[in-house]
Amino acid sequence: MIYAKNHDALTYRGIHPNLDLALEHITAEFLDKVGYDRVELKGGDVYATRFTYETVPEAESFFEAHKKYLDIHIMVDGSEGVEIAPPGGLQEFDRVEANDFYAYRGAASYQLKLSPGNFLVVFPEDAHRIKMQLDQPETVSKVVFKVRIFDN
Repeated sequence: MIYAKNHDALTYRGIHPNLDLALEHITAEFLDKVGYDRVELKGGDVYATRFTYETVPEAESFFEAHKKYLDIHIMVDGSEGVEIAPPGGLQEFDRVEANDFYAYRGAASYQLKLSPGNFLVVFPEDAHRIKMQLDQPETVSKVVFKVRIFDN
């Protein structure tokens, strides 16, 4: 997991070439251009999409993880709670392998608040519970990069 300020994104280059490409696009200019249709930077290996939704109580959320991709969550408007836990310590209740999606329930290891100006990178070993309301439901808008780091 990486949780940092948008302006520090380039300090995390060198982990994987696809991650480097995504980090280079964490700029106000690029984020403003991302809409609800997928913006491909490197085909299906690196792409970004904007999401807008209402945050929900913790009881209505669940952890998700991926085995081939990492996610970069960048809040544009609003704030949400996020929790992180290793998938091995959670109970899997759903999976769609074709979409690299694995759903879990269980207890968090880390909690954070994702707000404008911050980004969160979650690796395959970071199951993440997003969309959680803080004090009350809130409409949020964020850009999520999907970055392939494993082929199998």
